Amino acid sequence: MTRRVDETTRPDLLERIVEYALANGVASLSLRPLAKELGVSPGSLLYHFHSKEELTIEILKAVGDRQRAIFASMHDGENGPPELGPNIWKIFGAPQMRPLFRLFFEVYGLALVDPDRFPGFFPAAIENWLGVLAGPLVQRGMSVTEARASATLGLATFRGLLMDACATNDDARIERAVEIWCASWT
Repeated sequence: MTRRVDETTRPDLLERIVEYALANGVASLSLRPLAKELGVSPGSLLYHFHSKEELTIEILKAVGDRQRAIFASMHDGENGPPELGPNIWKIFGAPQMRPLFRLFFEVYGLALVDPDRFPGFFPAAIENWLGVLAGPLVQRGMSVTEARASATLGLATFRGLLMDACATNDDARIERAVEIWCASWT
């Protein structure tokens, strides 16, 4: 008996999985329903991703890559957080982006309880963004140490605002908070 070859490539499969996860979350993610929805076998998922936890990390990496690409496309080297912040918020804080951030906060909470379940999650979720956020500050003359500290404050604040938006959907209040926060960077 000849084994059927799965022609699905890992990047294509991951892209479809990301869309599924954004719509359904990961807390109750099960490989069999996921495989059925995608039209592949559970074994194919395990072949490409080895475990549900590795798959979850790959989902978040892909989502983070998308976000950093959006941020990079907005950064022109001249403007800093006060100028870019409101525009970045319009993209990342938009209601249609909330499933993405709910997924992120869901895994963040799970990883806090059991860090070994999602190895590498915290360094990637923090370091990848600190580099992106601190780089422009260093280019504007800030020391690396101060730029990383400022980026840490910015990342924590932005994530707090995103968490609030996911929890309350109080867009007017949060948008005003974003304006105040961005103005404080001057």
